[in-house]
Amino acid sequence: MDLSIIILAFRNKEKLHTTLEAVFKSETHYSYEVIVVDNDSKDGTAEMVEQQFPHAQLIRNPNNGFAKGNNRGLKETKGDVVLFLNADTAVQPNVIEQTLTKIKSDRKIGFLGCRLIKADGSLDLAARRSFPNPVNALYRFTHLDKIFPKMFGSYNLLNVTEDQEQEVDSLVGAFMMIRREVLNEIGPWDEDFFMYGEDIEYCYRAKQAGYKNIYYPAVTTIHYKGQSSKKTPFISLYHFHNSMWLFYKKHYVKKYPFFLNWLVYIGIWSRFYLLLIINKLRKNPYVSK
Repeated sequence: MDLSIIILAFRNKEKLHTTLEAVFKSETHYSYEVIVVDNDSKDGTAEMVEQQFPHAQLIRNPNNGFAKGNNRGLKETKGDVVLFLNADTAVQPNVIEQTLTKIKSDRKIGFLGCRLIKADGSLDLAARRSFPNPVNALYRFTHLDKIFPKMFGSYNLLNVTEDQEQEVDSLVGAFMMIRREVLNEIGPWDEDFFMYGEDIEYCYRAKQAGYKNIYYPAVTTIHYKGQSSKKTPFISLYHFHNSMWLFYKKHYVKKYPFFLNWLVYIGIWSRFYLLLIINKLRKNPYVSK
């Protein structure tokens, strides 16, 4: 088996149908399997997969988060390469063929991601990122990156064209491809993360192990971003900010002085409470754009 595709689903039956339809229409000579892990959606998602996509392997899983759900799917994989794919995406017909060819061409690639565009046609900025740190987080939280993107847009690499293939710090969990040998070396997803941030942490471990994380914009996938988080905006907002602190605590807290660690902690949770209030006033609350 060349490729194992793991799709984690939670209460997004319609978008998952789109995702699976696009995967099975892929134009590729590679062999692949599709594993759908349903995190106890209770909205007919699992039944839809069973009835309409019998070639996909369905795993019914308790809702124990993104990392644990993907790790459950990993246990069933047989492919030389694994693709973690969101249930709110639509791969273009050539994506599997070209990304597999690319990752097989360079054994120093840790994770490979493609160009992700949102429903409005704009780039999903999370598709290529720097690792968060106190400086670029400050630029982002104060919106300096939006006002002066060339000068302060280091987190989302706003000073680099979206068509440029490049090595980056982090990709996004909506589309992350990894070879089996790398997976065996760096291990599975960190299950301390429930949702959000686990993709950054995973990419961090790959780079620490000496691999390159590559943004490969030659092919495109549509990302209908935030479908699951819209169903549980408060919980999603909490986990979004908790994952920031968790990543910082795991990888940065020993690098910085005590007072800066406290400033980071206060900054993260002040942002959480501010957005909580703002979301109460919004017609369509969101976690992250």
